[in-house]
Amino acid sequence: MEALIDERALSKLRWRCRRGLLENDLFIERFFKRHAAQLTEDQAQGLLILMDLSDNDLLDLLLARQEPAGELERDDVVQVLRMMRVPA
Repeated sequence: MEALIDERALSKLRWRCRRGLLENDLFIERFFKRHAAQLTEDQAQGLLILMDLSDNDLLDLLLARQEPAGELERDDVVQVLRMMRVPA
């Protein structure tokens, strides 16, 4: 069983995930509502990697207009992306 992140790490992660594009924020907010209580360290790392993308590149991934390629082809990133893409 993977280690879950603690409340402090979750709070920092939420702050880091704030975006300038409303559409991305909606995906991220839904993700936290569903998964915050059981978020693992690996998933948190995958989410941080996604947050390093530009808003438009992130939105393209969230809307499945693109798939992870290159440095984004990592298990943690792909897993978090799948979790974020699940419809409401």
